[in-house]
Amino acid sequence: MTLLQAILLGAVQGLTEFLPVSSSGHLAIVSALMDVPGDVTFTVVVHLATLLAVLIAFRQDVVRLIRGALGLLLDGFRTRDQFNRRLVVMLVLSTLPLVIGALLEDTVDRFFGRTLYVGLGLLITSFILYAAETTHGDGTKTAQDAPFSDAVRIGLAQLFALLPGVSRSGTTISAGLFCGLRRDFAVRYAFLLSIPAVAGSFVFKLPDMIRAGTLSASPLPYLAGFCSALVCGLLAIRLVRLLMKKDAFVYFAYYCAAVGLLTVAVSMIKG
Repeated sequence: MTLLQAILLGAVQGLTEFLPVSSSGHLAIVSALMDVPGDVTFTVVVHLATLLAVLIAFRQDVVRLIRGALGLLLDGFRTRDQFNRRLVVMLVLSTLPLVIGALLEDTVDRFFGRTLYVGLGLLITSFILYAAETTHGDGTKTAQDAPFSDAVRIGLAQLFALLPGVSRSGTTISAGLFCGLRRDFAVRYAFLLSIPAVAGSFVFKLPDMIRAGTLSASPLPYLAGFCSALVCGLLAIRLVRLLMKKDAFVYFAYYCAAVGLLTVAVSMIKG
């Protein structure tokens, strides 16, 4: 992998991890276009960069969540209907289905590794985004009054992101809107939920990265990819929060539909 390829792939990861357009799908497409072979170490490194981007962008929320978690532990796991404590419980409930996802990830990758399936996944993402935007307006619920069953539903919906081309952020934001969450809270919840998701992905892929042993061979492309993903990730978070305030979610659906159709067409032509 050249330095320029690493920067471009890092930028793709940083932007698409938070934009509801599927980072895995775009990485697969761009990697295929540049004829870059898969590299588990690079994937782990750029995911760590996007994790750091979330921690930076939502550092105040992370501090409040830590306080809420400590409050739960010291108070016998009673939420007392406090916002931060309830939010911690919701995030835990939404994260639990990821255990199932981690066990199925390798199987899904084996069966759905072709760009054709990436294109189909992008079309699914487009449908989910369009349905969420056009059939559900701005809800009213936040962690203060949302039932914990909503958190379970969002967590189960997140399993769809195992499919190539299906956006994790798009799925979780849409699920939040379907559950009647307030629009800004749905976005914020999806971003906070990405913290355990990305961290868990790192833990599961770490053994593969160690076995690959590629990081020690040429660290510069990995460092370049990390920096590129971090900067673009911060920009993407800011962009999504801005666009959601303007109810522009539906434009991501149009984009996914266009890229998905193009990817399916090209894949079928190439056979």
